[in-house]
Amino acid sequence: MTTRLAPLLASLAVCLTLAACGKKAPESVTTAPSPASAPTPAPEPVLSKIIVQLDWVAEPEHGGFYQAQAKSFFKAAGLDVQIIPGGPNALVMQKLATGQVHIGQADSTNTLLAIAQDIPVTQIAAVFQNDPSVFMLHADNPVTRFEELNGKTVMARPEWAFLPYLKKKYGIDFKLIPQNYSVANFVASKDLIQQGYYIAEPYHIIKAGGQMPRFLYAWDAGFDAYAVIVANKTWLAAHPAEARAFVKAYIQGWNDYLANDPAPAHALMKAANANNTDEFMLFSRQMIIDEKLVTGRGPEGGPANTGRITRERFQTQINQLEELAILPKGKVTVDQAMTTDYLP
Repeated sequence: MTTRLAPLLASLAVCLTLAACGKKAPESVTTAPSPASAPTPAPEPVLSKIIVQLDWVAEPEHGGFYQAQAKSFFKAAGLDVQIIPGGPNALVMQKLATGQVHIGQADSTNTLLAIAQDIPVTQIAAVFQNDPSVFMLHADNPVTRFEELNGKTVMARPEWAFLPYLKKKYGIDFKLIPQNYSVANFVASKDLIQQGYYIAEPYHIIKAGGQMPRFLYAWDAGFDAYAVIVANKTWLAAHPAEARAFVKAYIQGWNDYLANDPAPAHALMKAANANNTDEFMLFSRQMIIDEKLVTGRGPEGGPANTGRITRERFQTQINQLEELAILPKGKVTVDQAMTTDYLP
């Protein structure tokens, strides 16, 4: 047997053996490796929708909302938050009452009056520990105390509850000019005393050629209202987890806005309000910081106090409004007015 026949015979022997066993000879197959399958992208989390109505046009008083939005604090909390700017006709309470929005910003006095009218809302957190509505005076105005407002002319909102409070507490009276939301009269008249929002109007007075005004603060007279976050009670009852997540992210937004770079919030504010300038927003933010409006000025003040509200202060305000006959006696209780259940 030649070496050329040996492999052939060996192969034939294998085939015969397999045939005898009724089996088919295996085929030599090269299997191509299967391509690596692309990873399936994780589904986007479903976010809970919350609609917020602001009381005024987008400005640094809303820094907590916009910083939480810009830095995705709301989104990280599982929320899709829509912020609706306000203005003179924001209609915050009406929209809350009808369920058009879930959360709004207001002052605690107006909220108490709304609750007395059976509007289904409650206050769940503070925006400012002290409502920054103040009296503005020219630097050289001789008035330095509330008692000295007797016989003077002041421009203010006729419905501002602080006005009858002043008259009763100090036994004074003054001539009232309805507020027109302009600083032109104040700049033109050195004797005019005007209600203003501490963090905003002073900037416009300076830009109009006036000097930085002095202030008489309502809280120094013992009238210490909050600026607050208000929520629809029906929505709250159905969405407690979402409300807690919202308040926690909002507080995080405020503390971040005040301690760190405010540019993210300011960019959103400029997009929402074309009248905002970098100069104004930085001025207003600094006024908030200087007066510790968000964190509070007392020994309990600080970032841990952001958003906090207390039963004691609401009881005091209810008592004051009842004594002035602005709020019917017994119509609103603290439990109706506020809750701390949604604070972190």
